[in-house]
Amino acid sequence: MKKFNVAVVGATGAVGEEILRVMQECDFPVNNLLPLASARGAGSKVAFKSKEYTVLELTETVFEEHDIEIALFSAGGSVSAHFAPFAAEAGAVVIDNTSHFRMEEDIPLVVPEVNPQDIAAWRNRGIIANPNCSTIQMVQALKPLDDIFGVVRVDVATYQATSGAGKSAMEEMVMQMKDFFAFKLDESPHEKFPHQIALNVIPQIDRFMENGYTKEEMKMVNETKKIMHKNIEVSATCVRVPVLRGHSEAVTVWLERDVTAEAAKEALYNGKNIVVVDDPKDSLYPMPITVVDRDETFVGRIRKDIYKDNVLHLWVVADNLRVGAATNAVRIAQKWIEMEYK
Repeated sequence: MKKFNVAVVGATGAVGEEILRVMQECDFPVNNLLPLASARGAGSKVAFKSKEYTVLELTETVFEEHDIEIALFSAGGSVSAHFAPFAAEAGAVVIDNTSHFRMEEDIPLVVPEVNPQDIAAWRNRGIIANPNCSTIQMVQALKPLDDIFGVVRVDVATYQATSGAGKSAMEEMVMQMKDFFAFKLDESPHEKFPHQIALNVIPQIDRFMENGYTKEEMKMVNETKKIMHKNIEVSATCVRVPVLRGHSEAVTVWLERDVTAEAAKEALYNGKNIVVVDDPKDSLYPMPITVVDRDETFVGRIRKDIYKDNVLHLWVVADNLRVGAATNAVRIAQKWIEMEYK
C-alpha cells in the first residue's frame, strides 16, 4: 500500500493530538509525519507510533519543502484561511477542521457516512472541509432515517462539552471547580465563556446573529443542508454544559412518512458507525462519560412522538474531539485515498 507524507497543522492542540491518536489506532499509511504549529508551539515534541517528532513552525513554504501529500488543519480559521491555500498549491489535499471554508460553494463539506461522493470535488481548490462537531454526529444519525422515511425538519437542542472550545476552556472549567471547593469561586476568572461554566449551563455558543440565533446554531442549519443535499428545515439551540468531553443532542425529527420506534431503531442499527443504546428499563442510554475515546455515534431514547405519527425523538451522543473532529477528518483522508488510489 502506498504511504503518504502527512502534515498535521495544530499538532499540539486538543484536536491535533486526537488526530495523531486516531491515525495511530487505525494504522494510517504514513510515510513521513510533519507536525506543525505556530512559532510558540514549535520545538515541542509529539509522539506517533512509538517515535518522537519535533513540532516545526508553520510557514508558507513548509508543505512544498517536505513534499506533503495530505495536510490536516486544526489550528483555527485564520490560520487555515492563510496557510491552507499554500498547502493545496504545493499539491497536498487539505482537510480543514475549521469553519472557514465550509460554506464556500466549490469546497466539499463531508461526513463520509453521509456524502462520501462529495470528496471528488476536492480538485476544485484542493480543500475538503470538515463540518462542525455538533453537525457531524447529528447528520450521521439522520442519514439512515432519511434514506427510509425522508427527513423534512429537525429541531435540536445541543449540550456541548467545554472541549469544543479548546484545551484552555477545559482548563478553565477544572480551575473553577477547584475554586468552588476552595470557597473562592467568586474570584475565579471566566475568559473562554461569557459566564462561569462550572456548575452552570450557558445557552450561548459563539456570537449572536441578527436573527437571534447564534453562529454555532446557524452552522448546524446551513451545514446540514449542504451535507445532505436537501433543503431540510433545521432549528437549533446550542448550549454549553460543564462536561469535559462528549456532545449530547436532543433531536426531534419530522419525517415524510409515519414511523414506529421499532422501525427507527432497525434503521439506526443498520447505520454506519452508529451504536444504538436504548434500554429504558435498565436505564441504558448514551452519556458523554461512556463515549469518550470512541469513534462511533451513540443513539438512544428513541421514541415516536405522542401526538404525531411522523415525528421521532432521539438522544444522540458522541466524543466531539474524535467523531466531531479528528475521526471524521481521518476518515475523509482514508476515503480520499480509496477514491484516488483504487
